[in-house]
Amino acid sequence: LKQVVAKHAVRSLSSITVPLPDISVYRFEKNLFPQKAETNREEMLKYFKAMTFQRRIEIACDEIYKMKQARGFCHLMDGQEAVAVGIEAGITLQDYIITAYRCHGFMLGRGGTPEKILGEMMGKLNGVSKGKGGSMHMTSQKNRFFGGNGIVGAQIPIGTGLAYGIKYEEKKEVCVTLYGDGAANQGQLFEAANMAMLWKLPVIYVCENNGFAMGTSVARASANTNLYARLDLIPGARINGQHIYAVREAIKFAKEWCLSGKGPVCLELLTYRYHGHSMSDSGLTYRTREDIQKVRKERDPIMTVSYTHLTLPTKAQVQISVVAEPLKKK
Repeated sequence: LKQVVAKHAVRSLSSITVPLPDISVYRFEKNLFPQKAETNREEMLKYFKAMTFQRRIEIACDEIYKMKQARGFCHLMDGQEAVAVGIEAGITLQDYIITAYRCHGFMLGRGGTPEKILGEMMGKLNGVSKGKGGSMHMTSQKNRFFGGNGIVGAQIPIGTGLAYGIKYEEKKEVCVTLYGDGAANQGQLFEAANMAMLWKLPVIYVCENNGFAMGTSVARASANTNLYARLDLIPGARINGQHIYAVREAIKFAKEWCLSGKGPVCLELLTYRYHGHSMSDSGLTYRTREDIQKVRKERDPIMTVSYTHLTLPTKAQVQISVVAEPLKKK
């Protein structure tokens, strides 16, 4: 990974050009999508900090759950940091986000703090939902984050409804509606998508494909594994969800597409979770430790950013090591 990123990152005094990974498209012309992303060392450092901070919070959530200080279910998203941080980088806080129960990273990007997230898991009044929702039901309506939803696929029609409200009020906003590969066969997805395309709603359907749903591989659960090409007339693309710039640029493109009045877009983000589906799942009955370590070594989203930093002058390299330790302590 280090060699690949270092080989392709082109540096200059003011900016860095990062070529983007190849994509697959459905009902799109491939050349419409950006082939490269422009960034700089300050922005890269910001993304590194955001993803590292998110991962440390998930590790803390894991610890308090195992100490039996948290109640209810808990689904961690360490390994998928580029999805949450990349999506936020591609939209604004005026846009809406709604997701399923693997939601801590999104809550963090919408005003959540470690105290509020951990407090919610522990049933405390200072939690983001006043301790009433737990890990799966974190929301912030004032920050346009609508959860955190516990029922598989239930957030999809709600997100479509949010997009309908945006169009009704003639606003230049979008709703990013996320679901997992395990929800990709839900009937409500296709009902909602049909309405969204019929009415040309500004909704970006994002399938977080981490490969195993609750513990069954996509290949065993779906006859058509091209999840980005499953929504009939809605155009789609499959993106490397471990590459923050690939995610950011795809979301930017999708938002522009929606706001031009062309209707919804479906993005399938290929990602990976290091933990099991939930805290009761070891994650090792359907994959091996070697599988997980291979992803950590070759596709980790945080390491991708830090390796790109290594192509920069020594000052930038030092910054990475300087900021990482305080984030762990915090």
